[in-house]
Amino acid sequence: MGHLGRSSRSVVHATGSKSFTTTLRTVVGRRNGSIAELFKYFNSFSAAERNGLNVLICDEAHRIRELSHTGQGHQIDELLDAARVPVFLLDDYQGVRPREMGSVKKISDAAAARGHIVRHVDLNGQFRCGGSRAYEYWVLRLLGLEPGGPLPWTNEENFQVYVADSPQEMEDFLRERQEAGLTARMTAGFCWEWSKPKADGTLVRDVAIGEWRRPWNVDSERSLNGAPASSLWATDPAGFGQIGCIYTAQGFEYAWNGVIFGKDLVWTGDTWRGNQRENRDTSVAARTRPAEFERLIRHTYKVLLTRGLAGTVLYSDDPDTQAMLRELVNTDIRAPWPSGDTGASPGMER
Repeated sequence: MGHLGRSSRSVVHATGSKSFTTTLRTVVGRRNGSIAELFKYFNSFSAAERNGLNVLICDEAHRIRELSHTGQGHQIDELLDAARVPVFLLDDYQGVRPREMGSVKKISDAAAARGHIVRHVDLNGQFRCGGSRAYEYWVLRLLGLEPGGPLPWTNEENFQVYVADSPQEMEDFLRERQEAGLTARMTAGFCWEWSKPKADGTLVRDVAIGEWRRPWNVDSERSLNGAPASSLWATDPAGFGQIGCIYTAQGFEYAWNGVIFGKDLVWTGDTWRGNQRENRDTSVAARTRPAEFERLIRHTYKVLLTRGLAGTVLYSDDPDTQAMLRELVNTDIRAPWPSGDTGASPGMER
């Protein structure tokens, strides 16, 4: 964007994520408020001038909706028409809600149908997960997004994986790194109710496993009792202590990543089983058939599992799933810090 702007080319960045766009506007707006206006949403282009921009960068393009928010036409057509060169950055395994159509094939087909030349650039350089392509592949195999079944994990110099025996052990491990100047967050599947704050602004500790209880992140765009606004949970240091969900974690990274598997995805026998009754996200569980729910929930955990730059800690609320994870990952969470455990500032995923 900077290069195009300096070359006097009109360029706009767009996403379908409120957290992602709000964070971008906040970061760049500190230096130049007018630049913040260059970050928009996918639904901002229903009345845009055809080819009015030189370049439109559609980030997190797996979040593109099937239909325009106007109810007429398709959102992908609005984005294709808005710029002479529309660019789509996406991951085929990160669509997490019904009626999201963003995939390489569907976007390419829509562009070709409108007579556009389509160029597909494969971003082979793996910057996510500390540069560990092995971990990325391990996650895909774990969740059945690549064939062959789950694989055992062996820690690498620059990326570690651990299984905690309890959410408290996970939190203690992550807090130690947070207090040492690294960045750490805990996320969970959407398997617990999400209560409104109490009258005094106190967050309700909805995420409960045994005696351990923690609140979800703030669900509004204002800070409450020191906890950051929803869109800033992943990047504000005060976000540690609340449990993030798919909508506040997607698009962001932090050094250390804790993931709690809820009972909406459990390991039974030798396969995963999705359980819609255990999922509290009404936009997903109540609006999908079982096969679609299974696909979306695997994508959800794929996103949550790939937020860490230095390492990931896992825990499942389901005993059989916990046992499977423990069998695959036999590294000792209580061991001294490995030499590759380095700090990283929170930010948008690369």
